[in-house]
Amino acid sequence: MTNAIFPSKANDRLLMIFFIIVVLAGPIILAPFGAGYPDLLQRFAIFGIFAIGFNILFGLTGYLSFGHAAFLGVGSYSAVWMLKLLSMNVIPAIILGVVISGLFALVIGYVSLRRSGIYFSILTLAFAQMSYNLAYSVFTPITNGETGLQILLDDPRVLDGGTKPGELPLTNLFGIPMNATQKVEFLGMTLQFNFGFYFCAVILILAFYLSLRIFRSPFGLMLRAVKTNQNRLNYTGVNTRPYTLAAFVISGMYAGLAGSLLASMDPLAGAERMQWTASGEVVLMVILGGAGTLLGPVLGAGFIKYFENIFSKINDNVLHSWFAFMPDGLENVMVTLVHPFVGKGWHLTLGLLFMAIVIFLPGGLMEGFNRIWRKITSKRETATSDTSSDAASTPAE
Repeated sequence: MTNAIFPSKANDRLLMIFFIIVVLAGPIILAPFGAGYPDLLQRFAIFGIFAIGFNILFGLTGYLSFGHAAFLGVGSYSAVWMLKLLSMNVIPAIILGVVISGLFALVIGYVSLRRSGIYFSILTLAFAQMSYNLAYSVFTPITNGETGLQILLDDPRVLDGGTKPGELPLTNLFGIPMNATQKVEFLGMTLQFNFGFYFCAVILILAFYLSLRIFRSPFGLMLRAVKTNQNRLNYTGVNTRPYTLAAFVISGMYAGLAGSLLASMDPLAGAERMQWTASGEVVLMVILGGAGTLLGPVLGAGFIKYFENIFSKINDNVLHSWFAFMPDGLENVMVTLVHPFVGKGWHLTLGLLFMAIVIFLPGGLMEGFNRIWRKITSKRETATSDTSSDAASTPAE
């Protein structure tokens, strides 16, 4: 379901319709896999936005940033400060998070983009680690250090008129709490339709649409040209720095949007969101799903978050329930064999899977889907041509 499947602009509408249906039906689709609860669905949507933004930089220009988590953290801190000072309405918090992250990305990008390749990657990593250490120890009056920034009872919140004594307020959208949830029984499953998830889902859809327009625009075409051969563009007199800087800032604003959404769902911001491991995680998401594709980053984000939150919870009791149909001795053997790859060993399984995809599907999971799609369509075309040739060779009676 990427550009290879929908190669023409006329089919972009079909891609958007497909994406909207899948995202909005998330609670129903993911419920059988144990991932239909609101907190995880929100993380799927938020980190999907994070990965989409990173893909605009890495997938289109080829510039690999190892410091994008800095913008995620800046967006979170900015949003929490807005929740503390102005209102628990999430709209001002999100706007401030996106704006501050964009300005921060403009400064870092202006310096980092003076270099390319591994030197650019190291520069972004250095800036991210400096940001993490500043947030952790130097700027403690602003970030609250290792404890993290959170809302308090005595925060002014000038538009809300303060807080009722002994009661922390909830983040909301014009009075609708983010944790408002409606439970529905469906085919023996309890589905939870959470307002916070659908708020994040709508923003994810808008972020995906903007990414689609960037991919299809002349600006996106120039970014692809930068990735193909930036030196040749420079030799022809084209100044590529404004384009790469714009892509870097847009990508940073996407990360700030994701960070502000994290703070809007759970009003807490900590320095750990700015660590290099968080930057590496979004790199894995994009590569795993398919760098330079439209749906790949969202798929990769969901895949990794599923492993982190569901696959990592599989313990020996669950394994015994899986293999309970086997004789006792064989059941214990199977549990012993599978145990290192689940639960706390989920990183091992993810690492092996990532290695297999990089080796056999360099284009990510979306390359695998594209191969399957081409085989299906080619079989249909072959069957149609065979039917046509048979009909043509049959003599008329």
